Amino acid sequence: MNRIFRLLAVTVSAVALVVFAPTSSLAQDNAITVASTTSTEQSGLFGYLLPQVQKATGITVKVVALGTGQALDVGRRGDADVVFVHDQVAEEKFIAEGAGVERIAVMYNDFVLIGPGDDPAKAAGKDVVAGLKAVYASKAPFVSRGDKSGTHAAELRYWKTGSLDPATEKQSWYRDTGSGMGSALNTAAAMNAYILADRGTWLSFKNRQNLKIIIGGDSKLFNQYGVILVDPKKHAHIKAEAGQKFINWLVSAEGQATIAGYKIGGEQLFFPNAVKK
Repeated sequence: MNRIFRLLAVTVSAVALVVFAPTSSLAQDNAITVASTTSTEQSGLFGYLLPQVQKATGITVKVVALGTGQALDVGRRGDADVVFVHDQVAEEKFIAEGAGVERIAVMYNDFVLIGPGDDPAKAAGKDVVAGLKAVYASKAPFVSRGDKSGTHAAELRYWKTGSLDPATEKQSWYRDTGSGMGSALNTAAAMNAYILADRGTWLSFKNRQNLKIIIGGDSKLFNQYGVILVDPKKHAHIKAEAGQKFINWLVSAEGQATIAGYKIGGEQLFFPNAVKK
């Protein structure tokens, strides 16, 4: 009798392996890692978007949220299957190096210059470079992310356009935090300082204290997001099929409509602009 039970146990175990192993393997194949900017996470977009991705495609996404420069480095190492970031110059360099397959535009929003409600630098206006020059002249506190993110890269471009470089000059009023967008905004709120932010994170930010938008709407503040599949020729373990499926959904009519549908207080945070091929 014991022998019969042992045989039954072995048979059941073998059947379980046949039934469950493929399912487990399939689940792993459909789980990808996306290295992205902190703005897509801290704005709440991913919390809204990813359940829709899973429902539509079966793809489960783990997000590693970093500054764009760091996110691209994660992709270079092969530690992510897809990068979803917002610094076109850095993204094109990533492609040129052979680290990524193709850069595809997904959506955009804009940057805004945030500052104290009483605007001590008198920076308000329609030109972000003129506004930063006013901050520089007044030596009013300014918080920089300093983390090689897309927002940080944009900030440095604006200073350069104005022939200014407070980061290199080590100006005392210029606080380089090396932190993500949410943390940098918290620092700015505590210091009653100026800061460049993406509008999406700003709209979802709760700890505003005395801060408000000082400059917005300048065409130079345009903020494009792109998505790139990490090249499987460079890293054989990249889940290219699942990663491409995720990308295809983002740029599909359904994905673009879902992105457009994300709002806070009735205000749309991101605007889809994928180019249909």
